[in-house]
Amino acid sequence: MALPGTSVPSVAGPSEPASTAASESSAPAPPASAADDLHVIKSPIVGTFYAGPNPEAAPFVKVGNTVEAGQTVCIIEAMKLMNEIEADISGEVVRALVENGQPVEYGEPLFALRPTGKKK
Repeated sequence: MALPGTSVPSVAGPSEPASTAASESSAPAPPASAADDLHVIKSPIVGTFYAGPNPEAAPFVKVGNTVEAGQTVCIIEAMKLMNEIEADISGEVVRALVENGQPVEYGEPLFALRPTGKKK
């Protein structure tokens, strides 16, 4: 019993540097906040993401395209139904966050848009 009791303090010692490492890992978080001016289109359903209307067709949107509110940006297949996902605002597509054919969850980010009128 004395050996496990002595091992607890030695485990507590190394955890202190780990907590300082955790505080260091929180330092990169502020640069990620630079993307706060971007609007994210999220998946409204669980399903499979498709960038275009069929495998041979071009994607609905590409990075650099400007989209209007209500424009179809992708399709999510759920239970054999093809659901067109529309942009909820107008803006420039800055990032596509999902690969074609990838499964997506409810609320998963699909595209990052720079709203119309916002500059880099």
